[in-house]
Amino acid sequence: MARNQRPDALAPRKAPTQRRATATVEAILEAAARILETLGLEGYTTNAVAERAGVSIGSLYQYFPNRDALTAALIERETATLLGQAREAAQGGTCAEVLAGLIEAAVAHQMRRPALARIVDFEEQRLPMGERNQRVTDVLQQIMVDALLLDDAPAVPDRQQAAQDVLAIAHGMIDGAGQGGETDAVDLRGRVEVAVRGYLVGMASGR
Repeated sequence: MARNQRPDALAPRKAPTQRRATATVEAILEAAARILETLGLEGYTTNAVAERAGVSIGSLYQYFPNRDALTAALIERETATLLGQAREAAQGGTCAEVLAGLIEAAVAHQMRRPALARIVDFEEQRLPMGERNQRVTDVLQQIMVDALLLDDAPAVPDRQQAAQDVLAIAHGMIDGAGQGGETDAVDLRGRVEVAVRGYLVGMASGR
């Protein structure tokens, strides 16, 4: 069972060092993503991924020792996009800009490839990736804490707690929208902003 796996069982066998190898790994990861989107976990096998990627099963196993290691690498790829956008958002000059940018990044992460995002969310909880997930959470929370230090930020009594709550509110709403099959990113961003701004204003006023 995946819950009993050690985290190092999810590590790739080796990292690509040449352009051709990098292209092979990317083809494998994209094939995995497309199979999850179209066939779900039921059709998600290493043989199916290798066939879709146009590589031999041996080539796949050169990099990924098992299906869960492949899934972990796919999760890392998808998360890297989210973190990149979040770090861009952190460059905003006001708390409002940073908050809007973080919400936009999170909604885009969910709606760019919604079927894949739903499965990735499930697999993140199933696989032993707790330390990795905490590192991602820490990055996002620190961006929010720093935003709450900016001049226009509501004067909340506990920035760490407020940042944690803002992320939880946004995560819950965005995940719920994904599970419900929502496709209107603009509407979802607006609702999430209203929810988190209302929370921050309420905490700043002592309510």
